[in-house]
Amino acid sequence: MAYQGDPVYLESLLFEPDHSLIHQSLSARKSEVTVNADGFGLGWYDEREEPGLYHEILPAWSDCNLKSLARHIKSGLFFAHVRASTGTATNRSNCHPFGYKNWLFMHNGQIGDYEALRWHLDRLIPEYLYNERRGATDSEVIFLLMVANGLETDPEDAISKTIKQILVLMDSKNITEPFRFTAVLSNGKELFAVRFSSDEHAPSLYCKAFEKHIVIGSEPLELSGEGWTLIPEGYMARIAGQQYITQPLPHFLTE
Repeated sequence: MAYQGDPVYLESLLFEPDHSLIHQSLSARKSEVTVNADGFGLGWYDEREEPGLYHEILPAWSDCNLKSLARHIKSGLFFAHVRASTGTATNRSNCHPFGYKNWLFMHNGQIGDYEALRWHLDRLIPEYLYNERRGATDSEVIFLLMVANGLETDPEDAISKTIKQILVLMDSKNITEPFRFTAVLSNGKELFAVRFSSDEHAPSLYCKAFEKHIVIGSEPLELSGEGWTLIPEGYMARIAGQQYITQPLPHFLTE
């Protein structure tokens, strides 16, 4: 889940809605995995340029520290992520969101047959960025590759280049398992949301514009789902203020 708008206490989104992210961690409705118990994380922007980060390996619903932090942290742009591992270990360094300078990134999905590609993907990370790699997930590799591909200057182009880079590598290794990539990024001013899959089964991503804020999530925060728009597969959304624009990813990715 990502929020952008007037500053609010995190608990108003994480705990209070009837299908809040904490509720989803126990009872997801749109995910292949119902229970997301392999850790969680928060990322938020305040007066400082770089975002704050909090990661924990406990299930989100069972951590009293999360409830206290969410009650006291107020932000106009924040991320929250509950994790269901696709194979890598449950530890803090593997929990989303990931940060680099003023950027935040979180991801649902996986690179097909990641273990067969892991060494090759790591070699694509430039030396100046490699020490930023803290964990072992494919998500963190994707993030660092986007940074290497120009995320700080042209986010949309960097996202497209990185997806293509991974697809080409998978093809060269004859990997047929899908690459599923539903993700949200921010530089502290704008949000970028992507929904893509090589097999037309991208993890869900919804968006809802309220009067003074916008919320993006893998599921609506209300059980009714009223007013929530599903971002189409093969599309990217750019959100600034309370406005968002969706556009298709380049044809070479979706053909």
